[in-house]
Amino acid sequence: MRERGRTRRLLGLGARTGGALLKTRLGGQADWRALGEALFVGLSELKGPAMKLAQIMSQWDDLLPPDLANELARLQRQAEPMPWPRIREALVLQYGDIDHYFSEIEERPFASASMGQVHKAVTHAGETVVLKVQYPGLADVLESDLKQVRRIMSLGRWFKVPQARLDALFEELAAGLREELDYHAEAQALARYRQRYQDNPQLVIPEPLFELSGQHVLAMRFVDGTPLRDLEDTDDVTRQKAAVALADWITEELFTYRELHADPHAGNFAIDAEGRLVIYDFGAVIPVPEGRLKAMMQLLDATLAKDPMAMDDALMKMGGRQGQGAPLGLYQESAECVSPLFAPGEQDFSDVRVHRRLRELTPKVWAAMDRLQPPADTLLLSRALNGHYWNLVRLKARLDMHTRTEPLLTWARTA
Repeated sequence: MRERGRTRRLLGLGARTGGALLKTRLGGQADWRALGEALFVGLSELKGPAMKLAQIMSQWDDLLPPDLANELARLQRQAEPMPWPRIREALVLQYGDIDHYFSEIEERPFASASMGQVHKAVTHAGETVVLKVQYPGLADVLESDLKQVRRIMSLGRWFKVPQARLDALFEELAAGLREELDYHAEAQALARYRQRYQDNPQLVIPEPLFELSGQHVLAMRFVDGTPLRDLEDTDDVTRQKAAVALADWITEELFTYRELHADPHAGNFAIDAEGRLVIYDFGAVIPVPEGRLKAMMQLLDATLAKDPMAMDDALMKMGGRQGQGAPLGLYQESAECVSPLFAPGEQDFSDVRVHRRLRELTPKVWAAMDRLQPPADTLLLSRALNGHYWNLVRLKARLDMHTRTEPLLTWARTA
Protein backbone atom coordinates (compact mmCIF):
# COMPACT_ATOMS: atom_id res chain seq x y z
CA MET A 1 0.00 0.00 0.00
CA ARG A 2 1.54 3.29 -1.10
CA GLU A 3 0.99 5.88 1.57
CA ARG A 4 1.11 8.99 -0.64
CA GLY A 5 -1.44 7.71 -3.16
CA ARG A 6 -3.77 6.54 -0.39
CA THR A 7 -3.61 9.95 1.26
CA ARG A 8 -4.58 11.71 -2.00
CA ARG A 9 -7.55 9.40 -2.52
CA LEU A 10 -8.72 9.76 1.08
CA LEU A 11 -8.55 13.54 0.77
CA GLY A 12 -10.55 13.27 -2.45
CA LEU A 13 -13.23 11.26 -0.66
CA GLY A 14 -13.27 13.86 2.10
CA ALA A 15 -13.76 16.64 -0.46
CA ARG A 16 -16.70 14.86 -2.09
CA THR A 17 -18.25 14.16 1.30
CA GLY A 18 -17.81 17.77 2.36
CA GLY A 19 -19.38 18.96 -0.89
CA ALA A 20 -22.52 16.91 -0.27
CA LEU A 21 -22.81 18.16 3.29
CA LEU A 22 -22.20 21.78 2.24
CA LYS A 23 -24.94 21.48 -0.37
CA THR A 24 -27.34 20.27 2.30
CA ARG A 25 -26.31 23.03 4.71
CA LEU A 26 -26.96 25.66 2.05
CA GLY A 27 -30.46 24.37 1.49
CA GLY A 28 -29.82 22.14 -1.53
CA GLN A 29 -30.77 18.51 -1.93
CA ALA A 30 -27.77 16.25 -1.44
CA ASP A 31 -27.43 13.28 -3.80
CA TRP A 32 -26.83 10.69 -1.08
CA ARG A 33 -26.91 7.76 -3.48
CA ALA A 34 -24.19 9.26 -5.68
CA LEU A 35 -22.10 10.04 -2.62
CA GLY A 36 -22.59 6.49 -1.32
CA GLU A 37 -21.58 5.01 -4.68
CA ALA A 38 -18.41 7.10 -4.70
CA LEU A 39 -17.57 6.00 -1.17
CA PHE A 40 -18.21 2.34 -2.06
CA VAL A 41 -15.87 2.43 -5.05
CA GLY A 42 -13.14 4.40 -3.30
CA LEU A 43 -13.20 2.60 0.03
CA SER A 44 -13.44 -0.88 -1.49
CA GLU A 45 -10.14 -0.14 -3.21
CA LEU A 46 -8.48 1.58 -0.27
CA LYS A 47 -9.50 -0.93 2.45
CA GLY A 48 -8.27 -0.17 5.95
CA PRO A 49 -9.56 2.40 8.48
CA ALA A 50 -11.71 4.51 6.14
CA MET A 51 -13.57 1.46 4.87
CA LYS A 52 -14.03 0.24 8.44
CA LEU A 53 -15.53 3.59 9.39
CA ALA A 54 -18.02 3.34 6.52
CA GLN A 55 -18.98 -0.18 7.60
CA ILE A 56 -19.59 1.09 11.13
CA MET A 57 -21.70 3.93 9.77
CA SER A 58 -23.73 1.50 7.66
CA GLN A 59 -24.88 -0.23 10.84
CA TRP A 60 -26.57 3.02 11.87
CA ASP A 61 -29.14 2.59 9.10
CA ASP A 62 -31.84 3.99 11.36
CA LEU A 63 -29.97 7.33 11.51
CA LEU A 64 -28.42 7.87 8.08
CA PRO A 65 -30.27 9.05 4.96
CA PRO A 66 -31.67 5.81 3.43
CA ASP A 67 -29.88 6.17 0.06
CA LEU A 68 -26.52 6.68 1.78
CA ALA A 69 -27.13 3.82 4.24
CA ASN A 70 -28.02 1.43 1.41
CA GLU A 71 -24.84 2.20 -0.51
CA LEU A 72 -22.62 1.92 2.57
CA ALA A 73 -24.27 -1.40 3.44
CA ARG A 74 -22.80 -2.80 0.22
CA LEU A 75 -19.40 -2.60 1.93
CA GLN A 76 -20.67 -5.26 4.32
CA ARG A 77 -21.72 -7.57 1.50
CA GLN A 78 -19.57 -7.16 -1.58
CA ALA A 79 -16.43 -5.17 -0.95
CA GLU A 80 -13.99 -5.48 -3.85
CA PRO A 81 -11.31 -8.09 -3.01
CA MET A 82 -7.61 -7.34 -3.19
CA PRO A 83 -5.95 -8.95 -6.23
CA TRP A 84 -4.42 -12.37 -5.61
CA PRO A 85 -0.76 -11.35 -6.29
CA ARG A 86 -0.89 -8.90 -3.36
CA ILE A 87 -2.45 -11.53 -1.08
CA ARG A 88 0.19 -14.01 -2.14
CA GLU A 89 2.82 -11.52 -0.95
CA ALA A 90 1.34 -11.69 2.55
CA LEU A 91 1.24 -15.49 2.46
CA VAL A 92 4.89 -15.66 1.40
CA LEU A 93 5.78 -13.22 4.17
CA GLN A 94 4.07 -15.54 6.66
CA TYR A 95 5.07 -18.99 5.36
CA GLY A 96 8.00 -18.54 3.03
CA ASP A 97 7.43 -21.61 0.83
CA ILE A 98 3.62 -21.76 0.61
CA ASP A 99 3.69 -25.14 -1.15
CA HIS A 100 5.39 -26.65 1.88
CA TYR A 101 2.22 -26.09 3.91
CA PHE A 102 -0.65 -26.30 1.41
CA SER A 103 -1.49 -28.43 -1.60
CA GLU A 104 -4.02 -25.85 -2.80
CA ILE A 105 -5.12 -22.28 -2.03
CA GLU A 106 -8.16 -20.77 -3.73
CA GLU A 107 -7.17 -17.49 -5.35
CA ARG A 108 -10.74 -16.20 -5.20
CA PRO A 109 -11.49 -15.05 -1.63
CA PHE A 110 -14.12 -16.77 0.46
CA ALA A 111 -14.86 -13.36 2.03
CA SER A 112 -13.34 -9.88 1.95
CA ALA A 113 -13.53 -7.05 4.47
CA SER A 114 -11.81 -3.85 5.53
CA MET A 115 -8.63 -5.23 7.08
CA GLY A 116 -8.16 -8.56 5.35
CA GLN A 117 -9.78 -11.31 3.32
CA VAL A 118 -10.34 -15.02 3.73
CA HIS A 119 -9.19 -17.76 1.37
CA LYS A 120 -9.87 -21.49 1.50
CA ALA A 121 -6.86 -23.79 1.45
CA VAL A 122 -6.15 -27.52 1.61
CA THR A 123 -3.32 -28.95 3.68
CA HIS A 124 -1.18 -31.86 2.52
CA ALA A 125 -3.19 -34.01 4.94
CA GLY A 126 -6.30 -33.21 2.89
CA GLU A 127 -7.96 -30.94 5.46
CA THR A 128 -9.82 -27.82 4.29
CA VAL A 129 -8.85 -24.72 6.26
CA VAL A 130 -9.48 -21.00 5.89
CA LEU A 131 -6.73 -18.39 5.95
CA LYS A 132 -7.61 -14.89 7.14
CA VAL A 133 -4.94 -12.80 5.43
CA GLN A 134 -4.09 -9.30 6.54
CA TYR A 135 -3.79 -6.88 3.64
CA PRO A 136 -0.10 -6.36 2.78
CA GLY A 137 1.41 -3.21 4.22
CA LEU A 138 -1.71 -2.27 6.18
CA ALA A 139 0.14 -1.90 9.46
CA ASP A 140 2.59 0.50 7.81
CA VAL A 141 -0.11 2.90 6.59
CA LEU A 142 -2.52 2.56 9.51
CA GLU A 143 -1.49 5.69 11.41
CA SER A 144 -1.37 7.81 8.25
CA ASP A 145 -4.84 6.57 7.27
CA LEU A 146 -6.18 7.36 10.71
CA LYS A 147 -5.04 10.98 10.39
CA GLN A 148 -7.00 11.33 7.16
CA VAL A 149 -10.04 9.56 8.63
CA ARG A 150 -9.98 12.04 11.50
CA ARG A 151 -10.16 14.87 8.98
CA ILE A 152 -13.10 13.23 7.21
CA MET A 153 -14.87 12.60 10.50
CA SER A 154 -14.58 16.28 11.42
CA LEU A 155 -17.18 16.89 8.72
CA GLY A 156 -19.67 15.26 11.09
CA ARG A 157 -19.96 18.67 12.76
CA TRP A 158 -22.16 19.62 9.82
CA PHE A 159 -24.67 17.13 11.24
CA LYS A 160 -24.41 18.94 14.61
CA VAL A 161 -22.49 16.05 16.14
CA PRO A 162 -20.46 17.49 19.04
CA GLN A 163 -16.70 17.46 18.55
CA ALA A 164 -16.30 15.53 21.80
CA ARG A 165 -18.43 12.73 20.40
CA LEU A 166 -16.48 12.72 17.14
CA ASP A 167 -13.20 12.58 19.07
CA ALA A 168 -14.46 9.72 21.22
CA LEU A 169 -15.67 7.79 18.18
CA PHE A 170 -12.32 8.31 16.47
CA GLU A 171 -10.37 7.05 19.49
CA GLU A 172 -12.64 4.01 19.67
CA LEU A 173 -12.13 3.33 15.97
CA ALA A 174 -8.36 3.79 16.19
CA ALA A 175 -7.98 1.50 19.21
CA GLY A 176 -10.18 -1.15 17.61
CA LEU A 177 -8.24 -1.10 14.34
CA ARG A 178 -4.91 -1.42 16.09
CA GLU A 179 -6.23 -4.40 18.04
CA GLU A 180 -7.73 -5.92 14.89
CA LEU A 181 -4.26 -6.16 13.36
CA ASP A 182 -3.20 -8.46 16.21
CA TYR A 183 -3.98 -11.92 14.83
CA HIS A 184 -2.29 -13.56 17.82
CA ALA A 185 -4.93 -11.98 20.08
CA GLU A 186 -7.74 -13.11 17.78
CA ALA A 187 -6.45 -16.68 17.80
CA GLN A 188 -6.41 -16.60 21.60
CA ALA A 189 -9.99 -15.23 21.61
CA LEU A 190 -11.14 -18.07 19.35
CA ALA A 191 -9.56 -20.62 21.68
CA ARG A 192 -11.10 -18.95 24.75
CA TYR A 193 -14.58 -18.89 23.25
CA ARG A 194 -14.33 -22.49 22.03
CA GLN A 195 -13.45 -23.59 25.55
CA ARG A 196 -16.22 -21.45 27.06
CA TYR A 197 -18.98 -22.75 24.78
CA GLN A 198 -17.76 -26.28 24.08
CA ASP A 199 -20.88 -27.79 25.66
CA ASN A 200 -23.34 -25.38 24.03
CA PRO A 201 -25.28 -27.30 21.35
CA GLN A 202 -26.46 -24.05 19.71
CA LEU A 203 -23.03 -22.63 18.83
CA VAL A 204 -20.10 -23.50 16.58
CA ILE A 205 -16.81 -21.59 16.81
CA PRO A 206 -14.00 -22.49 14.37
CA GLU A 207 -10.82 -23.95 15.83
CA PRO A 208 -7.72 -21.78 15.42
CA LEU A 209 -4.68 -23.59 14.01
CA PHE A 210 -1.82 -22.05 15.93
CA GLU A 211 0.83 -23.98 14.01
CA LEU A 212 -0.32 -22.29 10.77
CA SER A 213 -1.04 -18.85 12.22
CA GLY A 214 1.16 -15.83 12.75
CA GLN A 215 1.36 -12.07 12.62
CA HIS A 216 -0.17 -11.69 9.15
CA VAL A 217 -2.29 -14.84 8.72
CA LEU A 218 -4.86 -16.49 10.98
CA ALA A 219 -5.61 -20.12 10.08
CA MET A 220 -8.80 -21.88 11.19
CA ARG A 221 -10.54 -25.14 10.43
CA PHE A 222 -13.19 -24.58 7.79
CA VAL A 223 -16.78 -24.53 9.06
CA ASP A 224 -19.37 -24.36 6.31
CA GLY A 225 -22.60 -22.43 6.78
CA THR A 226 -25.20 -20.17 5.22
CA PRO A 227 -24.36 -16.52 6.01
CA LEU A 228 -26.82 -14.72 8.24
CA ARG A 229 -27.48 -12.12 5.57
CA ASP A 230 -28.77 -14.89 3.27
CA LEU A 231 -31.29 -16.30 5.76
CA GLU A 232 -34.02 -13.71 5.32
CA ASP A 233 -35.93 -15.92 2.90
CA THR A 234 -35.26 -19.26 4.56
CA ASP A 235 -37.85 -21.20 6.56
CA ASP A 236 -39.18 -19.71 9.76
CA VAL A 237 -38.04 -22.57 12.01
CA THR A 238 -34.41 -22.12 10.96
CA ARG A 239 -34.54 -18.36 11.40
CA GLN A 240 -36.13 -18.57 14.85
CA LYS A 241 -33.60 -21.16 16.00
CA ALA A 242 -30.79 -18.86 14.87
CA ALA A 243 -32.40 -15.85 16.55
CA VAL A 244 -32.76 -17.66 19.88
CA ALA A 245 -29.15 -18.87 19.71
CA LEU A 246 -27.93 -15.33 18.96
CA ALA A 247 -29.99 -13.73 21.76
CA ASP A 248 -28.96 -16.41 24.29
CA TRP A 249 -25.31 -16.04 23.39
CA ILE A 250 -25.24 -12.23 23.64
CA THR A 251 -26.98 -12.38 27.03
CA GLU A 252 -24.54 -14.97 28.39
CA GLU A 253 -21.56 -13.06 27.04
CA LEU A 254 -22.61 -9.88 28.77
CA PHE A 255 -24.03 -11.02 32.05
CA THR A 256 -21.93 -14.11 32.76
CA TYR A 257 -18.56 -13.42 31.15
CA ARG A 258 -18.59 -9.59 30.95
CA GLU A 259 -17.44 -9.59 27.32
CA LEU A 260 -19.07 -8.77 24.00
CA HIS A 261 -18.35 -9.67 20.39
CA ALA A 262 -18.13 -6.13 19.03
CA ASP A 263 -18.13 -6.67 15.26
CA PRO A 264 -21.75 -7.67 14.61
CA HIS A 265 -22.00 -7.27 10.84
CA ALA A 266 -23.92 -10.16 9.29
CA GLY A 267 -20.93 -11.60 7.42
CA ASN A 268 -19.44 -12.77 10.74
CA PHE A 269 -22.31 -15.18 11.40
CA ALA A 270 -23.80 -18.21 9.64
CA ILE A 271 -26.01 -21.23 10.21
CA ASP A 272 -24.57 -24.71 9.62
CA ALA A 273 -26.41 -27.74 8.22
CA GLU A 274 -27.60 -28.68 11.72
CA GLY A 275 -29.09 -25.25 12.34
CA ARG A 276 -26.37 -24.14 14.77
CA LEU A 277 -25.10 -20.56 14.92
CA VAL A 278 -21.55 -20.24 13.55
CA ILE A 279 -19.44 -17.30 14.73
CA TYR A 280 -16.46 -16.67 12.48
CA ASP A 281 -14.64 -13.49 13.40
CA PHE A 282 -13.21 -12.59 16.83
CA GLY A 283 -11.04 -9.65 15.86
CA ALA A 284 -13.08 -7.33 18.09
CA VAL A 285 -13.99 -8.58 21.57
CA ILE A 286 -14.43 -5.96 24.29
CA PRO A 287 -14.62 -6.22 28.09
CA VAL A 288 -17.82 -4.89 29.67
CA PRO A 289 -17.31 -3.79 33.29
CA GLU A 290 -20.12 -4.60 35.69
CA GLY A 291 -20.68 -0.95 36.58
CA ARG A 292 -21.18 0.03 32.95
CA LEU A 293 -23.56 -2.86 32.39
CA LYS A 294 -25.64 -1.98 35.43
CA ALA A 295 -25.85 1.67 34.38
CA MET A 296 -27.16 0.72 30.95
CA MET A 297 -29.72 -1.65 32.45
CA GLN A 298 -30.86 1.09 34.84
CA LEU A 299 -31.42 3.34 31.82
CA LEU A 300 -33.45 0.58 30.17
CA ASP A 301 -35.43 0.11 33.38
CA ALA A 302 -36.34 3.82 33.44
CA THR A 303 -37.18 3.68 29.72
CA LEU A 304 -39.53 0.74 30.11
CA ALA A 305 -41.17 2.52 33.06
CA LYS A 306 -41.65 5.50 30.70
CA ASP A 307 -40.24 7.78 33.38
CA PRO A 308 -38.43 10.71 31.67
CA MET A 309 -37.00 12.07 34.92
CA ALA A 310 -35.52 8.67 35.81
CA MET A 311 -34.17 8.37 32.26
CA ASP A 312 -32.45 11.72 32.62
CA ASP A 313 -31.03 10.75 35.99
CA ALA A 314 -29.63 7.54 34.52
CA LEU A 315 -28.10 9.41 31.59
CA MET A 316 -26.55 12.00 33.90
CA LYS A 317 -24.94 9.23 36.00
CA MET A 318 -23.53 7.70 32.82
CA GLY A 319 -22.18 11.05 31.64
CA GLY A 320 -24.62 10.97 28.78
CA ARG A 321 -26.11 14.44 29.04
CA GLN A 322 -24.67 17.92 29.19
CA GLY A 323 -25.95 21.46 28.92
CA GLN A 324 -29.09 22.99 30.32
CA GLY A 325 -32.53 21.47 30.16
CA ALA A 326 -33.35 17.80 29.83
CA PRO A 327 -35.17 16.89 26.59
CA LEU A 328 -37.95 15.20 28.53
CA GLY A 329 -40.31 15.10 25.57
CA LEU A 330 -37.68 13.26 23.52
CA TYR A 331 -37.18 10.79 26.37
CA GLN A 332 -40.91 10.11 26.46
CA GLU A 333 -41.12 9.54 22.72
CA SER A 334 -38.05 7.27 22.85
CA ALA A 335 -39.66 5.20 25.58
CA GLU A 336 -42.82 4.89 23.50
CA CYS A 337 -40.72 3.59 20.58
CA VAL A 338 -38.65 1.08 22.53
CA SER A 339 -41.08 -0.32 25.12
CA PRO A 340 -43.23 -2.41 22.72
CA LEU A 341 -40.30 -4.78 22.09
CA PHE A 342 -40.19 -5.51 25.85
CA ALA A 343 -43.93 -6.01 26.40
CA PRO A 344 -44.96 -9.36 27.94
CA GLY A 345 -45.14 -12.19 25.44
CA GLU A 346 -43.42 -12.85 22.14
CA GLN A 347 -42.59 -9.70 20.17
CA ASP A 348 -41.82 -9.46 16.46
CA PHE A 349 -38.48 -7.76 15.70
CA SER A 350 -39.47 -7.38 12.05
CA ASP A 351 -42.41 -5.12 12.96
CA VAL A 352 -41.79 -2.19 10.62
CA ARG A 353 -43.82 0.14 12.82
CA VAL A 354 -41.03 0.09 15.41
CA HIS A 355 -38.38 1.00 12.83
CA ARG A 356 -40.57 3.68 11.30
CA ARG A 357 -41.08 5.34 14.67
CA LEU A 358 -37.35 5.22 15.40
CA ARG A 359 -36.55 6.77 12.02
CA GLU A 360 -39.15 9.49 12.55
CA LEU A 361 -37.51 10.27 15.88
CA THR A 362 -34.04 10.70 14.34
CA PRO A 363 -34.30 14.44 13.47
CA LYS A 364 -35.30 15.19 17.06
CA VAL A 365 -32.30 13.23 18.35
CA TRP A 366 -29.94 15.25 16.14
CA ALA A 367 -31.61 18.47 17.24
CA ALA A 368 -30.90 17.60 20.90
CA MET A 369 -27.21 16.87 20.36
CA ASP A 370 -26.28 20.06 22.19
CA ARG A 371 -27.56 18.40 25.37
CA LEU A 372 -27.07 14.69 24.71
CA GLN A 373 -23.51 13.42 24.82
CA PRO A 374 -23.18 9.63 24.71
CA PRO A 375 -20.25 8.75 26.99
CA ALA A 376 -17.09 7.60 25.25
CA ASP A 377 -16.87 4.37 27.23
CA THR A 378 -20.21 3.12 25.89
CA LEU A 379 -19.84 4.02 22.21
CA LEU A 380 -18.40 0.67 21.08
CA LEU A 381 -20.75 -1.26 23.35
CA SER A 382 -23.78 0.64 22.06
CA ARG A 383 -22.72 0.19 18.44
CA ALA A 384 -22.23 -3.54 18.94
CA LEU A 385 -25.61 -3.99 20.61
CA ASN A 386 -27.23 -1.95 17.84
CA GLY A 387 -25.66 -4.22 15.23
CA HIS A 388 -26.80 -7.36 17.01
CA TYR A 389 -30.31 -5.87 17.22
CA TRP A 390 -30.38 -5.42 13.44
CA ASN A 391 -29.23 -9.02 13.00
CA LEU A 392 -32.29 -10.09 14.98
CA VAL A 393 -34.40 -7.85 12.73
CA ARG A 394 -32.94 -9.55 9.63
CA LEU A 395 -33.84 -12.93 11.12
CA LYS A 396 -37.39 -11.69 11.75
CA ALA A 397 -36.93 -12.84 15.34
CA ARG A 398 -39.86 -13.39 17.67
CA LEU A 399 -38.61 -13.23 21.24
CA ASP A 400 -40.07 -12.76 24.70
CA MET A 401 -37.77 -9.94 25.76
CA HIS A 402 -39.85 -9.22 28.87
CA THR A 403 -39.04 -12.63 30.34
CA ARG A 404 -35.42 -12.38 29.21
CA THR A 405 -34.75 -8.96 30.73
CA GLU A 406 -36.76 -9.00 33.96
CA PRO A 407 -34.10 -10.90 36.01
CA LEU A 408 -31.41 -8.60 34.59
CA LEU A 409 -33.35 -5.47 35.53
CA THR A 410 -33.86 -6.85 39.03
CA TRP A 411 -30.09 -7.42 39.26
CA ALA A 412 -29.41 -3.84 38.14
CA ARG A 413 -31.78 -2.41 40.77
CA THR A 414 -29.58 -3.85 43.53
CA ALA A 415 -26.72 -1.49 42.68
